[in-house]
Amino acid sequence: MHSLQCALQVQRSLRWGPMASVSWLSLRMCTAHSSLSSTTCPNPERQEDGARKDFSSRLATGPTLQHFLRSASAPQEKLSSEMEDPPPYLMKDELLGSQRKVYLETYGCQMNVNDTEIAWSILQKSGYLRTSNLQEADVILLVTCSIREKAEQTIWNRLHQLKVLKTRRLRSRVPLRIGILGCMAERLKEEILNREKMVDVLAGPDAYRDLPRLLAVAESGQQAANVLLSLDETYADVMPVQTSPSATSAFVSIMRGCDNMCTYCIVPFTRGRERSRPVASILEEVRKLSEQGLKEVTLLGQNVNSFRDNSEIQFNNAASTNLSRGFTTNYKTKQGGLRFAHLLDQVSRVDPEMRIRFTSPHPKDFPDEVLQLIHERENICKQIHLPAQSGSSRVLEAMRRGYSREAYVELVHHIRESIPGVSLSSDFIAGFCGETEEDHVQTVSLLREVQYNMGFLFAYSMRQKTRAYHRLKDDVPEEVKLRRLEELITVFREEATKANQTSVGCTQLVLVEGLSKRSATDLCGRNDGNLKVIFPDAEMEDVNNPGHRVRAQPGDYVLVQDYPEGLLRVLLSWEDGLRADLGSLPQQEGETLLVTEERGMKLWR
Repeated sequence: MHSLQCALQVQRSLRWGPMASVSWLSLRMCTAHSSLSSTTCPNPERQEDGARKDFSSRLATGPTLQHFLRSASAPQEKLSSEMEDPPPYLMKDELLGSQRKVYLETYGCQMNVNDTEIAWSILQKSGYLRTSNLQEADVILLVTCSIREKAEQTIWNRLHQLKVLKTRRLRSRVPLRIGILGCMAERLKEEILNREKMVDVLAGPDAYRDLPRLLAVAESGQQAANVLLSLDETYADVMPVQTSPSATSAFVSIMRGCDNMCTYCIVPFTRGRERSRPVASILEEVRKLSEQGLKEVTLLGQNVNSFRDNSEIQFNNAASTNLSRGFTTNYKTKQGGLRFAHLLDQVSRVDPEMRIRFTSPHPKDFPDEVLQLIHERENICKQIHLPAQSGSSRVLEAMRRGYSREAYVELVHHIRESIPGVSLSSDFIAGFCGETEEDHVQTVSLLREVQYNMGFLFAYSMRQKTRAYHRLKDDVPEEVKLRRLEELITVFREEATKANQTSVGCTQLVLVEGLSKRSATDLCGRNDGNLKVIFPDAEMEDVNNPGHRVRAQPGDYVLVQDYPEGLLRVLLSWEDGLRADLGSLPQQEGETLLVTEERGMKLWR
């Protein structure tokens, strides 16, 4: 019997574009030389013929249309991640990193963490080296977020800091190149290039394969950009390189983009339309992670449970899409393909010892087959993120969420009936366009009714390009937004504390991540519900070797028993400086901690 399954049984028994306008193209053209003697009188016909040949030669060696436009043919996955032939205006050695050192900084969501690993995988194969020392970097790349104005302002502030570093660069060293990657590069391309002349490279979320070329162009001292969105890019053939060699978990991107077009959301405009990776490529990546000894995988996507693999023709039938009861879509119903339930089933079978999570889902895509699978499969974590955004049906309609408050609450009850003991988390926006005090009160009441275990709450930040920007008015004053946000945070903390009190006195199966930041004598990890658990770094019984006592290591599963009363604390997301008074506990966004004392711990390896 596998150790994770054994531990679970014990636990139960214990009852618990390229933008051509900014890309410098150094065209390497062939020139034709006349073989005529200098004393020979030129023949007009031969001159004309030579000119045509010269033009044809230069045309043949120049850049083709494909170097500026992506193919409009049917989506095809690349069979190999080997470096392609260089464009005609660059020599092959100009695409090589020549051991230049790259420093990567990641901002925003888990997708950006995965994007960082993809970008680094591509650069590593081109001969670049990775450094964690900003001062010795030759290339600094910021993987950015545009979901809220504050996220973008963080990048602007960081660029001002890097500008000082770049201007102080010694002339004896290689010139420092700075690049903006991800959503902000796509959304603010012209503004970044015009406002911050020190930015050398822009690469949108679908242009990471082009990074070696962009950096090669930047070496000429010119700005280079590719922010084109793709209908088929999924990086299926790129194996991300883990940024932390001691990590026990990893992110696996299974789809990109979003088709929901919620009125407040910038994602469809910065990451494009939905497209999914082939199931086979996902399973191969998960197998490799398992072979590397990782114990947890999180499947990622902007709308992860709308996954649909249409790469195999035999599965492109007319089978209808099952949605959650009472939910609708903003687009024409899609048909065919291998769906999320199939993928989740296959991924969970790769390694029974590996925990499986997924984020971020949309409530509309939780048909019964997905819930049943989560309930039945032991290594699929019993934790679901269920973004509500508002508790008011009127506001939900304005947001184009595709459901009412009543349908959402019914789904919550159905999930809890289908998956007993499930941990729920959610997102909420305070002060959306036209939100009244009555709408706000309804959101407060939803927080009290559902009692989420974790929450991510933010004040509304209008984004250009969104439907809300063009059709609605951001008419809730900033001070009202912050007051409502603070009220939501207070209610969330109260209800989350009640919900998490059910863990007191229970046995929790924890995957050890490493030493706690709270104390050098404690370890930390996460339980099945994705709550962070802090417990003593003490000797414990090794279940596989009765009578033998050992200390837990990262990647071990530990059963921690008996949580004493009064040691449960809740941390949550905050915005615009709002923080909870949590004493000496570490303040980290989006965290819920269960602080334990040693009352008997057992180790599974």
